[in-house]
Amino acid sequence: MQLGAFSVSLAVQDLERSRLFYEQLGFLPFAGDADQGWLMLRNGEHVLGLFQGMFERNILTFNPGWNQQCEDLDSFTDVRQLQSMLREKGAELASVAEESTSGPASISLIDPDGNQILIDQHR
Repeated sequence: MQLGAFSVSLAVQDLERSRLFYEQLGFLPFAGDADQGWLMLRNGEHVLGLFQGMFERNILTFNPGWNQQCEDLDSFTDVRQLQSMLREKGAELASVAEESTSGPASISLIDPDGNQILIDQHR
């Protein structure tokens, strides 16, 4: 099961303070809009999203169709196919994608410890 690019989306209380902290660890902003309350940071292949006021808890995020550099992949497993495969394995989905659509869509799950997992396809 290919889930695509991986990042951790952190629900932060102070975007600027968090940006400065993660820059000390070698992460640098590469996308986002601080005025809108979000930034994406990268350190090599590692990606963190900082989100202020957008959600309550941290989220493990996967992006089908992208590599770790957020570049489009020639082929990938569509989020609706992933949804079907997860259902076949007995996974309980917290949110689902409309199966009759194509293109951008997302699904989510909650792991046994309450961690949210977002599978968010952008194309």
